[in-house]
Amino acid sequence: MTPMSAIYPSLQGKRVVITGGGSGIGAGLVEAFARQKAKVVFLDIAVAESEALVKELAGADTPPRFINCDLRDVKALEAAFAGIERDLGGVDVLVNNAGNDDRHGLDDVTAAYWDDRIAVNLRHMLLAARAVAPSMRKQTSGAIINFGSISWHLGLPDLVVYETAKAGIEGMTRALARELGADGVRVTCVVPGNVKTPRQMQWYTPDEEAEIVAAQCLKARIEPEHVAALVLFLASDDARMCTGHEYWIDAGWR
Repeated sequence: MTPMSAIYPSLQGKRVVITGGGSGIGAGLVEAFARQKAKVVFLDIAVAESEALVKELAGADTPPRFINCDLRDVKALEAAFAGIERDLGGVDVLVNNAGNDDRHGLDDVTAAYWDDRIAVNLRHMLLAARAVAPSMRKQTSGAIINFGSISWHLGLPDLVVYETAKAGIEGMTRALARELGADGVRVTCVVPGNVKTPRQMQWYTPDEEAEIVAAQCLKARIEPEHVAALVLFLASDDARMCTGHEYWIDAGWR
């Protein structure tokens, strides 16, 4: 967080759960909410990266807590969220960030691969939302922020199952916003462009990265902190009337 970044008083002390928080965009989200003095719990399967992040943020007013959880495992997911609800007494903000954008062609898609990719990119988001909905409804407030992707809007190659899942997230966001809105729960979707993370950098050569920047209106790379700034706003009370829609952060690439 830069010295000029916004501080949201409404986020202080909020109980925040972030999936896929151990690295990349997720780590940026964990750090950003911790700097807002929120009570952050994040789930990931990347143990080494997650433990390093916890150590890095140990000096925060309320250090984040890491739970090792494979979100494809329904029982493990349900147990993790039940424990969080028990320990925190509820959840104020859920950020459904976890996903996996491994490249694949149509000929690579077996039924088993389909099930696994949908589980890691779409199914867990609905199950996590279902897990936190009762406490949010009871307190008549809450924010669920789902992560979509620019990929299916652009029709990028070698991502057919991933893009199918990401398209579904936008539909799910609209449906959940309608279902939960009467109880004061907001549901939004963040659609990032190409964000500069170690994982994303493995997919591009320097020339291909330059092509992405050239296609953007803003000629700079999107960093995790830029995405986190949008998520903080959507989670805060300043966004109290934002729900049911997608919010883009793509530097004008689309």
